[in-house]
Amino acid sequence: MKHITKTDLKIVAKNSGILMIGIGIMCLIPLIVDVIYLELDIVSFVLPAAISIGLGYFFMRYFEDTTKRIRLKHGMMISSFAWFWAGIIGGLVISLSTNIPLIDGIFESVSALTGTGITIIANIEILPHSILFFRALEQWVGGLGVIVIVLRFVSKNSAVSSKLYESEARDDRLKPSTKRTIQEILKIYSILTAIGIILLVIAGMPVFDAFCNTFCLISTGGMAVKNANIGYYQNDMIYLISIIIMILGATSFMAIYSVKKTKGKSLIRDSQFRILLSTIAIVSLMLYFLSNIIPMELVFTITSTITTTGASVTSVETMAGWPSFVIICLMCMMLIGGSNGSTVGAIKLNRTIIFLKGIRRNVREIISPYEKVPPVKLNGNAVKDQAVGQAGNFISLYMIFILITWALFCLFGYDPFKSLFTAMSLQGNNGLELGIITHTISPILKIVSMIDMWTGRLEIYPVLILLRSAFEVFKSIK
Repeated sequence: MKHITKTDLKIVAKNSGILMIGIGIMCLIPLIVDVIYLELDIVSFVLPAAISIGLGYFFMRYFEDTTKRIRLKHGMMISSFAWFWAGIIGGLVISLSTNIPLIDGIFESVSALTGTGITIIANIEILPHSILFFRALEQWVGGLGVIVIVLRFVSKNSAVSSKLYESEARDDRLKPSTKRTIQEILKIYSILTAIGIILLVIAGMPVFDAFCNTFCLISTGGMAVKNANIGYYQNDMIYLISIIIMILGATSFMAIYSVKKTKGKSLIRDSQFRILLSTIAIVSLMLYFLSNIIPMELVFTITSTITTTGASVTSVETMAGWPSFVIICLMCMMLIGGSNGSTVGAIKLNRTIIFLKGIRRNVREIISPYEKVPPVKLNGNAVKDQAVGQAGNFISLYMIFILITWALFCLFGYDPFKSLFTAMSLQGNNGLELGIITHTISPILKIVSMIDMWTGRLEIYPVLILLRSAFEVFKSIK
């Protein structure tokens, strides 16, 4: 049976064109910083932007007669392609401006967009201000979602907006319509960003650094503007503010949206927020007594890990020397991640809670086969059996991707323990690593790492659907 028709491809191409135009416009925004600092590297931004806008306009015009209703499969294909395209165009910008190989530029761009935050550039402090800002902007846009940001300013079709919104692994609704929901989410995101910038400036951080670092922290991206990351500033107040920003970035927009209406009770009632804070507190206390790590460095790293931010106040070499038990604890939190409906990567708390409660329910059904076992509940609401099964399926698929990446790094001769940590970090869009990822690794591993970051950000299924569709097209051509 043929699942992808020419009409399907036309729908994908037309709507991808809209997003390609938005991506091109995003590449022009750093020109403001370029002019302010008199760097005058205009071509590096204008050329990729022109390519993206030109091709996007062609797709929109050439396929404008498509009238078939957009479905979820179309949304997932469009979303996957949009992230893929944004990574390539962003990589072209970085490569043109810094003269690094194109594959390294794309790696840097994909890492920023997906909120992974692993840099492949040895010395980021020599980069132009416009590129540092561009990386920060990519993180900020990617944290909320390339689709969400572009839809806010470009798309006027509510049906298209709804399917594309769902395709980016989002199902929270702050308002009845998707367009209103996107507006409210962007409003909250912008307010939190503004507060973060102001607080960091008050704490003594330079204005440019405050803008870029807030972008990377609220998006849980972690790709800062200094080689030593946030640790460069040697300021406990900046560390504390950064911890708060990371927690806010990992908190559900739904819970934050209801704060004013419920006078703060929405956060207390939100099981994900309670578990997030409890995990940070309990693990910090446990590792404080079991290690000799400086308390602030420990709390910062634990917060950065579970929120999948990847920001750091310790060097890679120092972290690699921490006790194995500490690293294993970080790996466990790296798997779980923060709240659904936030900017985080990884498996996410809701899915983890549903999965564990599903296991408990199955055990009770086996022990008491004649007793009616109550359904799995989350925040007082019953969860459908289908959702419980989907959580288990996703986690299984997620672990398969990690195992494949781990095996490949080991195949290339890297330390198995560090390789596992790196594989988890890439798939979970975390960004912390123990010294494996540099510009010297094999191009094969760079490509594998980019696929991990891409699939991790979109929660795997949209990418699989895009690849399956591409395979069908290839077969039909052949």
